Amino acid sequence: MVLSEREKKVLEDINHWREQLYDYELTDFQMTYDKLLEQSFQLVPDEVRTEFFAKIDNWLFHLHAVIQGTQLQMDARDRIITSARAFHDEVDQLSDLKNLTLDQLAYLADHQIAKHRVYSFAQGGLVGTGGLLLVGTDILTMTIINLRAVQLIAMTYGYETSTPYEMMLSLKVFHGATLPKNLKHRGWEELIEELDGATDNPFFYEGTDHFVNEAWVKQPLKQILKGFVIFMFRKKLIQGLPLVGMTIGASMNYQFTRQVTEFAHKFYQYRYLNEKVGNEL
Repeated sequence: MVLSEREKKVLEDINHWREQLYDYELTDFQMTYDKLLEQSFQLVPDEVRTEFFAKIDNWLFHLHAVIQGTQLQMDARDRIITSARAFHDEVDQLSDLKNLTLDQLAYLADHQIAKHRVYSFAQGGLVGTGGLLLVGTDILTMTIINLRAVQLIAMTYGYETSTPYEMMLSLKVFHGATLPKNLKHRGWEELIEELDGATDNPFFYEGTDHFVNEAWVKQPLKQILKGFVIFMFRKKLIQGLPLVGMTIGASMNYQFTRQVTEFAHKFYQYRYLNEKVGNEL
């Protein structure tokens, strides 16, 4: 099929956004930080690093499955289908959402995106109060919020993330979205290669299921550093509230989810357009 003028405009926006990924340059401070981090990792034996990354892979896989199986996620899935019926009354299952227009799907996805950005903002504000339990569970909570957001965006575009292929693909979308800014283009290209190499409507995943490495770990370390900063400012009160820590936590968590949801949304928009033209983009 041929893309409409509106769809061509969306594709143009996606390509422009992708070019910005390539154009991103690190600051001197970021390059120094990356160099120190890489040197630190080199001090760890290879077998220890490999085992550590494999455990994170396994943890993310099981966390994804747990989220997918919760009643909360099942209810959200049903609400997506119900909302889609406002545009097309013959929508009975997720795959039927592919019959909607790109703008209609984007409208539904934007609703999910907005909610999860608010969740992250609120979570960051709570963490910013400096409570030890909240700071200690920040990485887990943020991972859950953002994995769930990626799942719901995928479902909005008609993909059942409970199947092996869609589960691994959505995990790789999450991985690409959480890479450092200067490496996001690599995550994007790997995802496009996944699409190009896939058969029509694949069920089983045949690619590699290992994706955590030194580059990806930079983001969790950044979250840990944020926790330390918040903990340091926990006693700096303004009118009885640790506003400095709350501002840091809320803004950083919001920006993190903004980047994740933007990346995921662009990818599933691209996938929708690519499938429409017979995987010829």
